[in-house]
Amino acid sequence: MNYWLVKQEPSAYSWDDFVRDGKTLWTGVRNFQARNHLRSMKLKDRVLFYHSVTGKCVVGEAEVARTAFPDPTATAGDWSCVELKPRKPFKSPVSLDEIKAEPKLKEIGLLRQSRLSVMPLQPEEYELITSMGQG
Repeated sequence: MNYWLVKQEPSAYSWDDFVRDGKTLWTGVRNFQARNHLRSMKLKDRVLFYHSVTGKCVVGEAEVARTAFPDPTATAGDWSCVELKPRKPFKSPVSLDEIKAEPKLKEIGLLRQSRLSVMPLQPEEYELITSMGQG
């Protein structure tokens, strides 16, 4: 199993929207590195959902429900998307400041490539953030 973090502005599509919908196509990724990460996702891989810009925190856990396929929102280019479904919300959102303060997370992609919207996580990083989110 692989582990990932995806970022979304809650004003555009929040965790609550995701839970209400029950699943979503993760479309609109227009960065080659992030696209390649989408293409590497496997069925049932675990995904952390991060609210970017406003809130700046990991708010829940999702999983890959459908692997990469052509992004229906792309009008040009070779872009992909995946389908995600929510697993569970965090009891306590894990803020960017908390992540920065944790020495074991100093190499996490969220801190090294802060503008990347889809990134892999090491299993230990995923487990640590998940445990931090359980309050």
